Amino acid sequence: MTDQHRIATLAAQLREAERTRNVVEPVRGEIALDDIATAYAVQQANVDLRVKNGERIVGRKIGLTSLAVQKQLGVDQPDFGALFASMAHGDSEAISLAQLIQPKVEAEIALVLARDLTHEKHTFVDILNASAYALAAIEIVDSRIRDWDIRFVDTVADNASSARFVVGSRPVPLAQIDLTACAMELSRDGEVLSRGNGAACLGNPLNAAVWLADRMVQLGTPLRAGDVVLTGALGPMVAVKEPGTYTAQIEGLGGVRATFTA
Repeated sequence: MTDQHRIATLAAQLREAERTRNVVEPVRGEIALDDIATAYAVQQANVDLRVKNGERIVGRKIGLTSLAVQKQLGVDQPDFGALFASMAHGDSEAISLAQLIQPKVEAEIALVLARDLTHEKHTFVDILNASAYALAAIEIVDSRIRDWDIRFVDTVADNASSARFVVGSRPVPLAQIDLTACAMELSRDGEVLSRGNGAACLGNPLNAAVWLADRMVQLGTPLRAGDVVLTGALGPMVAVKEPGTYTAQIEGLGGVRATFTA
């Protein structure tokens, strides 16, 4: 099987899994654990097809920003996936569980860009100057791989296990929030299920944003004004087993709610 045929075949399997909500086996049976380029090629094949079919990219998500999770998966870097307008939900807008497979939620800080990020090497200041504001966010991740049995190449090929995202409605300039010390609580019906803070995301969410900005320039698809950047989880993710509302409270950014319906 040629590389292009293998890429197309794996991309089609992941697309069909998402469409039918039936899981597939890990792709690492077809992609070597260190073959990151091929994993991203599978991701890009599905991104290109979605764009060709009329979907709009509205930003990027950063995954694996926890050093503990990186160590668990045997990597020393985050990963990224594309965010589409079809994945975006407003605060408390209903999200159908019937359209998902094995979803989990995690609380994050979203950056919304006011300027393009086109330098070969970005700095904290570049990100600060380019960001219009931050928002509280909940990312809904959902693996098309059976039982979340993933390694790095599995989640990369699967668009970084992305599915949906919800952003809050309180835009806050970065000058008004401590991105490292801000505390986070993720709860359901008043029960706190996950706690963390900005430092859980590579020490500071801006570290993740700098990494992503550099990576996207290397790939010839730089981050642009208006893009949403989900910078990574501030604490452990939580499995969604039944309908209900999950609320993320992030110090300085307020709250955001992901409401799941049957």
